Amino acid sequence: MSMIESNVYIETDIASQRAGAATTDRIEWLKLSLTVLPLAAPISDAKVLTGRQKPLTEIAFIFAEIRTRQGFEGIGFGYSKRAGGPGMYAHAKEIAPALLGEDPNDIARLFNKLLWAGASMGRSGLTTQAIAPFDIALWDLKAKRANLPLAKLLGGHRDSVQCYNTSGGYLSTPLEKVLENVELSRANGIGGIKIKVGQPDTSIDYKRVKAVRERLGEGFPLMVDANQQWDRVTAQRFCRKLEPFDLTWIEEPLDCYDVEGHAALSASLDTAIATGEMLTSFNEHAQLIQARAADFVQPDAPRVGGITPFLQIMSLASFKGLKLAPHFAMEIHLHLAAAYPEEPWLEHFEWLEPMFNERLELREGRMWVPNRPGLGFTLSDQALAWTVDTAEFGKRP
Repeated sequence: MSMIESNVYIETDIASQRAGAATTDRIEWLKLSLTVLPLAAPISDAKVLTGRQKPLTEIAFIFAEIRTRQGFEGIGFGYSKRAGGPGMYAHAKEIAPALLGEDPNDIARLFNKLLWAGASMGRSGLTTQAIAPFDIALWDLKAKRANLPLAKLLGGHRDSVQCYNTSGGYLSTPLEKVLENVELSRANGIGGIKIKVGQPDTSIDYKRVKAVRERLGEGFPLMVDANQQWDRVTAQRFCRKLEPFDLTWIEEPLDCYDVEGHAALSASLDTAIATGEMLTSFNEHAQLIQARAADFVQPDAPRVGGITPFLQIMSLASFKGLKLAPHFAMEIHLHLAAAYPEEPWLEHFEWLEPMFNERLELREGRMWVPNRPGLGFTLSDQALAWTVDTAEFGKRP
């Protein structure tokens, strides 16, 4: 243990000794892992076609495993696509010792402690994303202590969530293959289809949307995602052109920080607007929600800092009467969506399945909450094989 880690452990242990009788457990040990998931083939969305990003070939994950003196355990993760994973991992290692000796039940306080530990780098972006693995692991631990699925600990409104697929509709996938993927997804029990748009030539987007709508038929939920690549004029014109296709929503038509533009677009269209996946804090989402800049909010728990800020976003969105469609990471978001008052949507990606020993149940257009305590997943041998670095803190169990 380094001098810095040692000092933090002593300070937190002294603080925990001052705790009242309600504090009965302490965080004794935690482990961080940097794991890189390779994708089967390069993936491209509109950000690649406009030259702003390179094709996606791998995803970096930061896993946090936490164990307490009483033997309770929790696991959580954050992730980064394309770039940033090693930076998140480095920051997570810096702040990890601050949890040693703390009561694992004080999740909101610990979130704030970790947030302020890196506040000189800001309270959004990488600093909040590096907190997410710890925060999610603490919620997993708390639900396991109660012997409940996390959705039930939070107070579930439903045991299943309607689920749509995204992974089969990327711009790097030829149209004929997209149509094949549509059929396969429906056969596997998916409840909705989302395809990518946002190409420099909108006529190509129109052709793809038209073909998918015709293949699905009327009434089957269909969404499109422009990945922030339109300007206001293009978005206004093309979104109007898409309205006859009866889309469930049009996602990220503008830059994620263009709250004013999204609000104007949302007010002018019959089709719902969805955005929020790229925002990395509660405050950023609050600006979006208070401006009524979207009909569907799309927070991502690993990106906003974990489940603690995600629950704040959920509460505000519900108060404002907005719908919820969390981004990516269905292994986490299934539980959170099940606890939302209004019927939400869950995004289906099969990419993460090799990382875990368990599988989620998809049938009749919905994903079903498992009966396993906590989040209900454990790391597979394959995840361990893809791990490139680990760091441990505290007393080894």
